[in-house]
This record gives sequence, C-alpha cells and structure tokens, in this order.
Amino acid sequence: MNSFLIRATNWIGDCVMSLPAVKELRRLHPDARLSILARPWVADIYRVANVIDEVILFDREARPGIRGLLGWARDLRVCAFDCALLLQNAFEAAVITRLAGIPERIGYATQGRGFLLTRPIPLRQEISSLHQSYYYLNLLTESRLSPLRYTEDRSYQPDACLRLSSVQRLPAAKIFESLALSADKPLVGISPGASYGPAKRWLPDRYAAVADHVMHRWDAQVLLFGSADEAPIAREIQSNMRHQPILLTGRTTLLELLGLIERCDLFITNDSGPMHLAGALQRPLIALFGSTDENATGPMNARSHVIHKQVECTPCFLRTCPIDLRCFKQITVEEVCKFADQILKG
Repeated sequence: MNSFLIRATNWIGDCVMSLPAVKELRRLHPDARLSILARPWVADIYRVANVIDEVILFDREARPGIRGLLGWARDLRVCAFDCALLLQNAFEAAVITRLAGIPERIGYATQGRGFLLTRPIPLRQEISSLHQSYYYLNLLTESRLSPLRYTEDRSYQPDACLRLSSVQRLPAAKIFESLALSADKPLVGISPGASYGPAKRWLPDRYAAVADHVMHRWDAQVLLFGSADEAPIAREIQSNMRHQPILLTGRTTLLELLGLIERCDLFITNDSGPMHLAGALQRPLIALFGSTDENATGPMNARSHVIHKQVECTPCFLRTCPIDLRCFKQITVEEVCKFADQILKG
C-alpha cells in the first residue's frame, strides 16, 4: 500500500495519545504517502509531529449534512488512497471512507460500523485496561500493518514527543514579547479546565493558592490557559489571588498554546488536552486526576508528577460528581506546592 488516509480523533488529548501509532505507521511505511483527515482545532498537532505528508482539514460545519458528507467522499475518492486507518470510532468515519472507494478500511468494529470496514478489529477487554496509546497501536497489530505486538513488547516505549520548529515557535514568541514576559523569571503555566466536565477539575481556590505561592516564593510569571468557555474558571482563580496572573483563556490558537507551553518551566493542570500537550513537549508537569484513571490517560512524560487520591469511588469517569468531589478535595495546596518547589528549585 502506497498511500494511507488516517482519520484523526477529535480531541486534543486523544490526538496526542494516537501519535505513537501514527509515528509507527510512518516508520513501517517510510515511502508511503500519509495524509491525515483532522478537525481544524487539532490539525496543528500533526503538523508539529512532522510525520505526515498532508493534513486535510475536515470542516464539517462548512459542509454539513448528507450533502456535505457526499462531498467529502467525492473529494477523497479523487485522492485514490489505498488504505484508510480510522483512529476515530465514529460511524461517519467508516461511511465516508466507504463512499470514497478506499479499498482497505481499518478500524475498530464499534458503533455498528463493522460491515463498512474491510478489516474490522474487535475491541478486546485487555486493550481497554492499558494506556490509551496502546488502543491505537493495537490497530496496527491486529490489521497486520505491523508485525509487532506492542502490548506484549516490554522494550517498546510509545513515542508521543512533539518538537516545534523555529518557524512554529514564532507565534508564541510574539505573544511572549507582547506580554513583556521576562526570560529571567520562571514561567508557570496553569490550565484549570477540562472540557469533559467539572469532575475532572481541581478546585479554583486551590489553583489560586498555588499560583500565589509560586509568584511569591519564586517571583514566577503565571499564565492561565484554557478555552473561551473556561474563561469564568480563570476569572474565579484571579479573583481569589493576591497577585495578578496573565489570563490567556480563549486568546491562543493551538500553535500558540504549544509554543507557550514549551517555554514553561512548570505546567500544572488537570487531566486535559493541555496536560497531554505539556507531556508531549516534555515539560515539567504536575497533573491532577479526579474522576479519571492515570493508568489509562496519564501524561506520556517521565518529567510528570501525577497526583491522584484513591478514594472509594474513583475512577468513576463521570462528567459531574454526584456527591462531594472527594477525590479532588483530598489533593491539598501544600502537596502541589511541594512538587512545584522541587521543580522550580531544580
């Protein structure tokens, strides 16, 4: 097979965790044309990864409904791909690649789409118990695109590293300069949101206390990151602080966010897309887990410090806690500050 279409996932964290599979496909097929079909808000992850020949922006909002779907299928048919690798589990992904006439279509047989795939992969229970990066790598094994059994090879380490080029760093450099940030002071990034829901978010007043601590003790510059929808969380943190952080919620593109995280001496966040970006960029990271499981979706970074309290109901994987958010309430300001001090001192 000389050309592959990879249907990317739609969430930042999932895209980062799928990078090892994309990199493996490139390693195994160094001369093949690899194109990725990705939603606009995650496309820059694959541009920075630098293992893809072409990023095709999948803007369904611009071409909605059945007519839009048929239009996408016609466009992809012209590209004459040999194989489609569906990292996304949606039924629609299988429909488009089938209508596009791509002869080999590989993906998990989820959401009743198995009949649309030429190589429907059953989802084995043991895969669900591993880190999610292996969920995507297993597609290569079970479809025989790879001879390796990644889940059994103890010498294999999933590679999700991202490295920005000098050109890709320019947008963040302009923001750094416009904010008059100092290269001589520590830069601490905090991302207090999580789009999945409040059960994945540590308490804003505690984030405020940690931010005040690093600003007072280390003369750190604190940047608050997040989407526009998470701006109220950032403002709540700001209102609880004695010092003034810089609010960047809703004010950065993904490429700007990547460049600013890369400059951080410390990044503190919940289990979220920015957590995975910081891990992929190999930044010193404190990751706070509540309703989710760090063994499944933890940061892929040896410089990470994960804090997760094993209370009786965790991990529950709920969007909203039905009781008292005890998993997060047991994470204290003092222990987060302790890790922060160790990192900033080093």
